[in-house]
Amino acid sequence: MPPASPFPDPTDPHAGAGVEGSAAELAEQTAQSLRHLAGGPLSRLPQLLEAMVAIGSDLDVHRVLHRIAETAASLTGARYAAVEVLDEDGDGLRDLITHGSPPEGRPSAPFALRVPIKVQGELFGSVFLAGKADGAAAGSAARAGRFGEVDLQLLRVLATEAGIAMGNARMHAAARQRRRWIDGAASVTTALLAGPETGSTTEHALTVVAEKGRELAEAATGAVLLPQPDGAMEVVAISTELPESVRAEAYGGTIPPESPVLHRIHAGQAVFSDDFAADPRSISPLSRHYGPTMLLPLRSGGRVLGALALCRASGGPRFTQLERTLGTQFASQAALALVLADRHRDRERLAVYEDRDRIARDLHDLVIQRLFATGMLLESAQRTAVLPEVKEGVGQAVDELDATIQEIRTAIIALQQGPPEAPAGPRTRILREAGAATAVLGTRPSVQFVGPVDARVGAECARELVAAVGRALAEVARTATSARVVVDATATLADGREGVRMTVTGEGGEDGDGGGDGQERANGPAAPVVWERPLQP
Repeated sequence: MPPASPFPDPTDPHAGAGVEGSAAELAEQTAQSLRHLAGGPLSRLPQLLEAMVAIGSDLDVHRVLHRIAETAASLTGARYAAVEVLDEDGDGLRDLITHGSPPEGRPSAPFALRVPIKVQGELFGSVFLAGKADGAAAGSAARAGRFGEVDLQLLRVLATEAGIAMGNARMHAAARQRRRWIDGAASVTTALLAGPETGSTTEHALTVVAEKGRELAEAATGAVLLPQPDGAMEVVAISTELPESVRAEAYGGTIPPESPVLHRIHAGQAVFSDDFAADPRSISPLSRHYGPTMLLPLRSGGRVLGALALCRASGGPRFTQLERTLGTQFASQAALALVLADRHRDRERLAVYEDRDRIARDLHDLVIQRLFATGMLLESAQRTAVLPEVKEGVGQAVDELDATIQEIRTAIIALQQGPPEAPAGPRTRILREAGAATAVLGTRPSVQFVGPVDARVGAECARELVAAVGRALAEVARTATSARVVVDATATLADGREGVRMTVTGEGGEDGDGGGDGQERANGPAAPVVWERPLQP
């Protein structure tokens, strides 16, 4: 907080040396002041004009305010000059820029001057002077130490020029800030629409929004919250400058559904707070770490996808009206980018699945049919062969072709697997179990399906089947370097009922060689592992 001013309230119209009523009145009074100066001491006019040019050409707010204080003291011979800047509400000081040594106590009107500074017709602050240097009185001042009429006119001209300069500086600063937020929103859209090679997943997209929002708002923490089935909102992505303990507590934390804050978010309305820790609307324990906060709905197409929280540390500067407006616009743009990014990833996944389907069709319609036709030719040749060794060799070739066809069919099934987030059928889950056993065996097990496994095997039986495959592969891996899994959904059990039979056969390991896990294999493969269950009615 800036130091409180010991002098009269700048918002009091009776304090100091008068308050102009409008921009037109300001211009007229400035002209009168200059005409009055032309008839008085002219020695300070060059200095005043030079100061006006210097102030008007500077676009840095703080430099302009310091230059105003220094120029006011120099022109009037004041020992102390101050520029008081009001907050947005106009009921308190936001900043106090001083020059020289402040006087003791509260100086009376003849020994002090105050002139308001207006920016585009609104009260911005005031210029205050006190402690006229001895012998520096001008005009009709009766005694040294008092300010004269010329001092008042000079200060009015300077305050008018200061208002113009501050208006230009504020517009320049606002334009720069708007450009930063626009560039930030564009970079978020670019990052979210990047290809999969950049890691553009949903989690990555939410983290990008949180990080960029925190950077643009100059906040301590940026977080994205998504709605949960019970109506609460959970922190699913966070970027923070606070200690790791705070981050660990916030990540995965929730705002309860009964919070008044969530009622506004679900209604698509933003929530602003100057002190979130003390705000009665916030009932989440996460708010105790933060001061000024913006909770912005991520809304697109009339639907609230979640919320973006931008929080500054306790005691930090409050968010200005411009920052609130830009933050709300950024959240809307980020929500649209999230939707577009999600659709972009869906299109990319669809393209991959279309390629898989095409490859699967080619394998089924071309490769398998040709292999099948080749097998039939070999069987015909086997029947007409005379030499026993020829018949045996052709028979082995037919068996290899049959095994190859089964392998290709398994590959086709693997190509037709759905997305990871979709519910997986028994065949997909068995293939995943086989893939997981590759590290132990050293080679990927071959898998063969007989019959419509997904259609005939129920949910409970499928859970038992997948678990049995995992156990059997782990057992076979102790004595073999490769394995073959056969799942037959058309099997007839010993009691005559229809059922599903799973057989896992180990291969290799006859020489006691080590497998993929580095353990020594026992001599000779183990007996096949068989698991059977009747089909559920």
